[in-house]
Amino acid sequence: MSLLQQSLRAFAAGVAVCCAVYAFHAVAAAPPPESKVAIDNFTFTPETITVPKGTKLEWVNDDDIPHTVVETQGKFNSPALDTDDKYAFTFDVPGTYEYFCGLHPHMKGKVVVTP
Repeated sequence: MSLLQQSLRAFAAGVAVCCAVYAFHAVAAAPPPESKVAIDNFTFTPETITVPKGTKLEWVNDDDIPHTVVETQGKFNSPALDTDDKYAFTFDVPGTYEYFCGLHPHMKGKVVVTP
């Protein structure tokens, strides 16, 4: 093998390692996912949502009356949300979180957080 071929092979190996390291850091540095729950017609949609740990979940009131988002164990509790208002919570701990509207307790939802 010529010196040029050896140099090209070493260069290609170096580029491959560099690309692999860059790809790893790009994936590792990606922001956590975001998801949305719509509030409309006295319902949370979807009623049950499954998200990975680290997800920022946002509730948006698309209804024409106020609603709240209250976790049954007190882990989060939104203020009253008027039309188009938003409330967000980041789920850092896996588990199941049940919630309801404090103004209309028959409205219920669930967030399942996976590891």
